[in-house]
Amino acid sequence: MDRFADHRFDDARLALEAGLTAQDLFLKRNDILSSPLFDKVSPSLLRWVADHRGRVIAIEREGGRFQARFAGDPIRLGWRALLSRDDVHALLRAALTGDTDLPRTVRLHCADGQWRWCLIRLARIVTMDGRPRWYGTVEDVHDQHQRDALSRALAESQEHYRWSVQLNPQVPWTAAPDGNIQEVGPRWSELTGMAPDQAMGTGWMGALHPDDIEPTVAVWASSLVSGAAVDVDYRIRLQEGGYRWMRARASARRDAQGRIVRWYGTLEDVHAERLAQHALSDSEERFRLAVQSARLGIWDFDCITGARSWSTEFRKMLGLDDEQPASTDLALRLVHPDDRDRLQAMLDAVTADMVPPHFEATLRIHRADTGALRWIRSTGWTMRSHAGRPQRIIITFLDVTEERDAEQRIRWAATHDPMTRLPNRALWQASLETLAGQAQATGQRFGLMLLDIDDLKRTNDSLGHDAGDALLCAFAERLAAVAPADAVLGRLGGDEFGLIAPSLVDSAGLEQWSARLMDSVRTPLMHQGRPLDCGVSVGGALFGEHAHRADNLLKAADLALYASKRAGRGRLTLFHSELRAEAQQRGSMIRMARQVVADRLVTPFYQPRIDMRSGRVLGCEALLRWHHPRLGVQLPGSIAAGFHHSDIAVALTAQMLDGVLTDLRQWLAEGLDPGRVAINAAAADFAHGDFADRVLRQLDSFAVPAEHFEIEVTESVFLDRGADEVARALRHFARAGVRVALDDFGTGFASLTHLKQYPVDVLKIDRSFVSNVDQDAGDAAIVDAVVKLGGTFGMEVVAEGVETEAQAQCLLELGCVVGQGFHLGRPQPFSAFHPPKRG
Repeated sequence: MDRFADHRFDDARLALEAGLTAQDLFLKRNDILSSPLFDKVSPSLLRWVADHRGRVIAIEREGGRFQARFAGDPIRLGWRALLSRDDVHALLRAALTGDTDLPRTVRLHCADGQWRWCLIRLARIVTMDGRPRWYGTVEDVHDQHQRDALSRALAESQEHYRWSVQLNPQVPWTAAPDGNIQEVGPRWSELTGMAPDQAMGTGWMGALHPDDIEPTVAVWASSLVSGAAVDVDYRIRLQEGGYRWMRARASARRDAQGRIVRWYGTLEDVHAERLAQHALSDSEERFRLAVQSARLGIWDFDCITGARSWSTEFRKMLGLDDEQPASTDLALRLVHPDDRDRLQAMLDAVTADMVPPHFEATLRIHRADTGALRWIRSTGWTMRSHAGRPQRIIITFLDVTEERDAEQRIRWAATHDPMTRLPNRALWQASLETLAGQAQATGQRFGLMLLDIDDLKRTNDSLGHDAGDALLCAFAERLAAVAPADAVLGRLGGDEFGLIAPSLVDSAGLEQWSARLMDSVRTPLMHQGRPLDCGVSVGGALFGEHAHRADNLLKAADLALYASKRAGRGRLTLFHSELRAEAQQRGSMIRMARQVVADRLVTPFYQPRIDMRSGRVLGCEALLRWHHPRLGVQLPGSIAAGFHHSDIAVALTAQMLDGVLTDLRQWLAEGLDPGRVAINAAAADFAHGDFADRVLRQLDSFAVPAEHFEIEVTESVFLDRGADEVARALRHFARAGVRVALDDFGTGFASLTHLKQYPVDVLKIDRSFVSNVDQDAGDAAIVDAVVKLGGTFGMEVVAEGVETEAQAQCLLELGCVVGQGFHLGRPQPFSAFHPPKRG
């Protein structure tokens, strides 16, 4: 026993009297060994006593009955060396737990080096001092144990025979050298219901399926002649009816001369396997038909033998005949050079046993017969052994060339403009993000330019959309022709294009390239024999100087493009910090305009339109003002950016319309004659398509006759998108009796075609021509021409911005009798404007 066991004895308080010496123990030995407590245990050949520490303190052999001689002295703790570790622990557990009901069989190490089986019994008492003590015996049961082991082995052998033979699912049988059955296992009767004696000789054939008798007899007869082993499948009729597939196998036992002494065989139930084989055959046939109908090619690779086989469909796919041997070299030759490394890597993985259970790849091949390039998608499966090694690899191949082409067309259509064939905004901006990320990492610069075709709308309106489309395509071609070799071009929408070029790294480069582009597009484009003018406005910015992120760079270029268009188009503007300040100012204006709309702060002021011959008030123009809660009345310039914002512009027009119609209704109710009151309409008002209907409904609801109302538009309304909606709305106004005035005439791009196309009643000469009409002969000529043009078309002509008497007299001399301006009357609120009484 080890020290741990000693402690466990101590903890259990199995100690003798403290201080007891070895001499004392010796003097008391006779008293101990004569204790009547030995009567509680079975008669034994060796007696022993152990103290509370587990030390053997006395031992005695009973005569010569105990034959074993120990390999060591068991006194005190010497007994531990005579037992195995497991037996020592078992005895200690029995002693501590009081488990003394059953004897313990252990092996003791003897002097001759052998281990003998012994039976140990023990009993526990508590001495007068409260300490435990154990009394026990050791009996040599080695011979009995050996006999018991032989008995158990014999019983196990008998049981094994019963399970192996009698309960074996196979049916053992034997036959004489002539093939007549001599013995058959008991399961034969259980299966067929045929008694064993009925199966003797050839009687067993009575249980066979009729269709299987002849082939079975032929196999058996052949083996009887040749002496070869028998292996045949047939069906037997079952006791409960029906048939079941069985496999009969037999081998011949021969004597020293080689003559057959007896046949030994088994009958094995293979019904499930046979059904599975039939099912597998059916499945394989269905799979073959499915593969054939799906146009799949098969590459079957045996990893053990290295054999490869290619299906007929796969050979057709590669353009090979059936005689061409399947080889790796041939496959590599047919694969596109750029994809050969991928195929070689897959083949190397097979060789190195590293191929995954499932894999897919798409490769390009050149057909062996025509050389045509085809896309082939391969899908592979690996079958492995129990040890994990690949045994077989099946790869299917499908020609996906048409599918791939369709996907590429779809992908191209999703990322390109179909008209100009340039990348669309999504792809172009993705390229910008990529280039910006690379530039951030390397510290490089690149240029970005936004380009807007000038007057594309005018081309569409004057010559038709086919001409506008031709202009877009021609511009894209010229843009691509002069673009730097590393440029990324894109059509961003409508008439806007984008260019990114890593080679344009400074302002000088942007300016030089912009000049080349403008020179290129300056030459008129021809479409169906007609020249098409093509101007371009450009905004540019540099990554690394004007912005350090893609989105900020795009915003900077957009601000520069906006500045180019505001400055008169046909020019390049490079981004500078003032543009951002202007953008912030516009943003502030838009926020203020939203607040004006939300708080309904709009109020109309009225500026009279005067007959300069008589001074009579012919009507007025309603001008937008708004009332600041702290600063009072404000001019529209403080929210000018809001008029270019569609939602805000529409809301401002709606509030002006409500105010004007309210004032008109009151003037009419008071018997005053305001004449025609004009209200300005923005392009955004016409975008919804029902602008005319809404205005006319409000005229009806306020009971204001149409002859007292006038819609005033600028030339830009005709040139914006949605011109068809504008034309329909103006015609609707004209039919209802609402007059239409064309404001700022002469400063935009309106043409005689527009004057013919739209129902314009009034031409308003822009103040830029009126301000110097009495001093500038050119301005006077323009005014004279407009007056005559208006007369030719039957239109009223009104001069705006009349500031002096000299201007008024000059205008009268030129035939313009109606004017509007500070000299004739300042804008006034409703309370200060007094129309004349109706006559």
